[in-house]
Amino acid sequence: QVQLVESGGGLVQPGGSLKLSCTVSGFSLDYYAVGWFRQVPGKGREGVSCIRGKDAITYYADSVKGRFTISRDDAKNTVYLQMNSLKPEDTAVYYCARSTCFYDSGTYYQNRVGSWGQGTQVTVSS
Repeated sequence: QVQLVESGGGLVQPGGSLKLSCTVSGFSLDYYAVGWFRQVPGKGREGVSCIRGKDAITYYADSVKGRFTISRDDAKNTVYLQMNSLKPEDTAVYYCARSTCFYDSGTYYQNRVGSWGQGTQVTVSS
C-alpha cells in the first residue's frame, strides 16, 4: 500500500527557513519521482519541486528557484524540501505525492500520480 506522510511545517518569520520531510512506503524512491505541491485556500495545488527516481534530477517552479532545495535519503525512504528565504506568499499547505515532472517547450509540468499525503501547514508571518 502506497503511503506518504509529510512533516516539518510550522510558523516562521519572513526570511526564515524550514525543512519539510515526506516519508514514503509501498514504493521505491529509486523508481518513482516524488514531488512537493502546495495549496492556499481557494486555489488549486501548485507543483513546487520534484526529484526524479532513477537519476535524481531535480526540478523547481520559478517561484521557488534559488530558495528551495529538494533532496532524498533512499535509506530512510524520505524526500526533503529545504525552504530558505521564506516569503509570506509561501504560506500554504504543502503536500507530497508520486509525480511526473518535466519541461515541455520551456514550461515546467508537475503532475500527481496516485494518492496525496495528509499535508503540512507552512505559515510565513511576522
